[in-house]
Amino acid sequence: MCSHSRSMSRGRCGCEAVEASHPSQHVEHHHYPGPGFPGGLGVRRPLRFLGWKLSLSESQVTEFATVLNALKTERAQAEVDDRRALALLADAADSDPYDSGKADEAVRLRVRSTEQVQQKVGESLARMHALLEPEQRSRLAYLLRTGTLVM
Repeated sequence: MCSHSRSMSRGRCGCEAVEASHPSQHVEHHHYPGPGFPGGLGVRRPLRFLGWKLSLSESQVTEFATVLNALKTERAQAEVDDRRALALLADAADSDPYDSGKADEAVRLRVRSTEQVQQKVGESLARMHALLEPEQRSRLAYLLRTGTLVM
């Protein structure tokens, strides 16, 4: 995690820091994982992390960025689906009599969304595997086994 105080220079994290609008203000700058990925798997930080841990070449980093972005998009869609499912469940609970059709639709939506995310995880891992050399694959497997990388 990176913290900056009243600075406009590039921080250790490589991003632009924000400057406080008044000298008495203290501005903290952090990289939080962001939504969409359990365990904090986003796109910018995981890409940098994987590039370092797996010793990725520039071309591998470019391809990994594409893979991770597609996975992030799928997970964002799952979040939208979950909000829609929650609305359906609320509608079912609010109806008189109880609307089991809406509740059933919410359950189906959640199941389908989960299946799509997991399918995308499998596809993403297959694409990563194809891009990596055997030693890099072993390091990726280690990161997954130890929970350092969560997909």
